[in-house]
Amino acid sequence: MKRTALAILSIALAGAVLPVSSAFADDKVVATIDGKPITEGDLAVAESEIGSDMGSMPAEQKRASLLEFLIDNQLFAEAAEKEKLNDGADFQTRLNYLKRRALRELYFEKVIKASVTDADARKIYDEQVKLLKPEEEVSARHILVETEAEAKALKEKLDKGADFAQLAKENSKDPGSKDDGGSLGYFGHGQMVPQFEEVVFKLQKGQVSDPVKTQFGWHLVKLEDRRVKQPPAFEIVKDRIIQSMLLKKAQQTAVSLRSGAKVEVVDPGIKKAIDDRTAMIQKQSAPAAAPAPAEAPKDAPKP
Repeated sequence: MKRTALAILSIALAGAVLPVSSAFADDKVVATIDGKPITEGDLAVAESEIGSDMGSMPAEQKRASLLEFLIDNQLFAEAAEKEKLNDGADFQTRLNYLKRRALRELYFEKVIKASVTDADARKIYDEQVKLLKPEEEVSARHILVETEAEAKALKEKLDKGADFAQLAKENSKDPGSKDDGGSLGYFGHGQMVPQFEEVVFKLQKGQVSDPVKTQFGWHLVKLEDRRVKQPPAFEIVKDRIIQSMLLKKAQQTAVSLRSGAKVEVVDPGIKKAIDDRTAMIQKQSAPAAAPAPAEAPKDAPKP
């Protein structure tokens, strides 16, 4: 189970006779362990650690599970202290590591994440929408049958005024659309098999095609509507844009911080592995050298 550094650091500090909630002393208390409080703040930290693993659990059940998690961690921390596991270099090494992790997470939360706003995401969205080329899409119905003779017979009925949707419900072999009168909804170029697409995009609104053969059988196609495809709404893609911006911002920050620090790898094995990887990346990103001109045969005629 994954752990955030803040949560683990809180648990580690608990072994030093501090309650898990020491950083949230003014929070509402939700439980106590031997008089030591667990607060709403503790639940919030625990949720950031394991909340995504709980799926769509009802809110109160989720809070109960988070509390059980915190109780176990506190009791295990106190048991570790009784065994004097909080003394010595091993504990200090882990604590120092978790402190750095916690500070890193706080920096990401308070600095990097705070620098990316909905307005920034909206600006990128608007810029990308402007770059989109207009794309036509159509809405159509179809009737799928096994033979050309069946398709021709149904076409005759349609030419005499029969209802397309009703004939689709009664005759179509396509289980995905027949109950909806053969409706395929809106679709663009490249979403249907070529023989079908070639016909449907040439139809006029309300027009029914002649029988069309594809790998699935014989189709009759009716064009319902034609329009320019609209981009997805901002609210639908906002989170994805923000995540992309956060990743880019974090990468830029890491590069900037490294450029301002003197990093020296002392371990020879690790240093060689890093150097080998850097050389491979540089080789892969280098432009290909132009081929050398072929040498003319010695007996070739001179110009």
